[in-house]
Amino acid sequence: MTAPAPTTPAEPVSTPGSASPLATRFRGYLPVVVDVETGGFDWNRHALLEIAVQPVELDDDGLLVPGETTNAHLVPAEGMEIDPKSLEITGIRLDHPFRLAKPERAALDHVFAPVRAACRKHGCQRAILVGHNAHFDLNFLNAAVARVGHKRNPFHPFSVFDTVTLAGVAYGQTVLARAVQAAGFHWDPNEAHSAVYDTERTSELFCRIVNSWPRGASAG
Repeated sequence: MTAPAPTTPAEPVSTPGSASPLATRFRGYLPVVVDVETGGFDWNRHALLEIAVQPVELDDDGLLVPGETTNAHLVPAEGMEIDPKSLEITGIRLDHPFRLAKPERAALDHVFAPVRAACRKHGCQRAILVGHNAHFDLNFLNAAVARVGHKRNPFHPFSVFDTVTLAGVAYGQTVLARAVQAAGFHWDPNEAHSAVYDTERTSELFCRIVNSWPRGASAG
């Protein structure tokens, strides 16, 4: 299934002319790893409950490395549903006193701000979502953007980098836990289904795969 375009098109964050090597690597797009935790599988019906974002950076050797993670817990939007089975999987407690959940608009502002800053830093026109089953995350993100009428969404409205595909090609694995382990990283099943944990493991996976690709292959 393809992602529905938000009611307000994503706005370019930066203009060409000050592009860094990271921007030129991906044709002006900044890869930003995203994971969402939700109240179900239907982005038109189920609530967005948690989101984490992590822009990628470059180290001194020109290799991709995970950047800083920003996350937010969300108050379920009015009228959205929550499947109790989803809460059993994620372990989210909506009434936890330390959850410190934000309304959708405030949560989007919170996670979009560092993404826009990273785009400006690297001279990128827009962020492109990196995720494991990336269109699931993008569909929920776009649905929240549409609900609140957010006009400063830095993400491309439909293009993604999906680590399911990348890991399938690189390692023959499509399940996130197995792909992360195949890439040489530790996986803690007790931490899984946290937006921050899944984002950071997906970021490591994405950077490892891209860094293993011959740099000259992108020329031309």
